[in-house]
Amino acid sequence: MHLLSINIGKAQAINAKSGVTGIFKLPVHGPVAISREGLPGDAICDTESHGGVDQAVYVFGAPDYEHWSKVLGRDLAPGTFGENLTIAGLHSTDLNIGDMLHVGSVTLQVTAPRIPCVTLATRMGDPSFVKLFRQVERPGVYCRVLQKGLVSAGDEVTMERYSGETVSAIEMFRNFYVPERTEAMLRRYLRAPVAIRDRVEKQQQLDALLSK
Repeated sequence: MHLLSINIGKAQAINAKSGVTGIFKLPVHGPVAISREGLPGDAICDTESHGGVDQAVYVFGAPDYEHWSKVLGRDLAPGTFGENLTIAGLHSTDLNIGDMLHVGSVTLQVTAPRIPCVTLATRMGDPSFVKLFRQVERPGVYCRVLQKGLVSAGDEVTMERYSGETVSAIEMFRNFYVPERTEAMLRRYLRAPVAIRDRVEKQQQLDALLSK
């Protein structure tokens, strides 16, 4: 695998609930520094739902783009889905929470799949795109930065499996749409290195379940 593109978005107005977004990302030339907070100059507008150290970098695979191009019947440029790093040879559906991606001198750790929102649907020009995104199941993944450093397009990318108990990114994506939460499911998530937003939510759900 190798890094195909590094993508950064400036804040732009959008006709969606947020009013402004950084989803319109364009490739930039490297080397680019990646810190614990993500990429410099990359706009995170909806900070309640996006960004932070546990969702500092959004990653999408070129094979995912190839699949989406077939679904939509058109070519899609890197950055279309708002990802920071587009990686050749990476299937996001193969990743588990906690898996590590070594890119250049940077180490990323997978924390969550991307859940679609109205902003993505508006960016894609299709009000029903959130539903389609769920059906296609090629969500890409958010990552925390374990080792900051520099990355450049063309850098080799290697994947290191998480050795602890975990859950797959695609299972987590599917379970987002399942209303019923069991104690076993919630405890399994809490044992995995999930993003803090998910950890807080799952702990609240477990506490509510145990209080019944």
